[in-house]
Amino acid sequence: MQQNIIKIKVGSKNPVKINAATNAMAQLFPESIIEASGMDAPSGVAAQPMTDLDTRQGAINRVRYCQQQDPQETKADYYFAMEGGVDCFDFGPATFAYIAIGHKDQLAIGRSAILPLPMQVYRALEAGEELGDVMDRLFNTINIKQKGGAIGLLTHGHATRESNYTQAIILAMAPLLNPGIYTVDCW
Repeated sequence: MQQNIIKIKVGSKNPVKINAATNAMAQLFPESIIEASGMDAPSGVAAQPMTDLDTRQGAINRVRYCQQQDPQETKADYYFAMEGGVDCFDFGPATFAYIAIGHKDQLAIGRSAILPLPMQVYRALEAGEELGDVMDRLFNTINIKQKGGAIGLLTHGHATRESNYTQAIILAMAPLLNPGIYTVDCW
């Protein structure tokens, strides 16, 4: 019996993001072979998005770029983008990621769980630094954004950037898995 192949393209070459998309799709389609690749895709927003809206737009921009730039002969079945951002909510600063998924002419959007941030970290972000760099300095790590991320550091390894992205992707896939019962009137 030949297995179905699902091609996915991620709007980043960061292994955390590629692994999260691959793991999510493997869970959703266990009988299929998932072929994943990444490509550099510009977000069109600041390197460290500081609002919910900018973070969401960055994910959408990355997916659209991937769809437009992917050569016809290597077209993917699904395109993924994960854009990490921060915002200061009424309960304090937090980091999260938006997920954008392109499939044919459909666009699905989701958001990850949020992680509260220490005020000193948020202040450094307001001053123009990126979260990964701030966390590397605070915890004496190197390139944590391509590993467990701030999530891994602040939860003592009980959650990771990849696990957070994987869950968010699975949830964001719901409209694509059930197209007959979802409408996009609010988008």
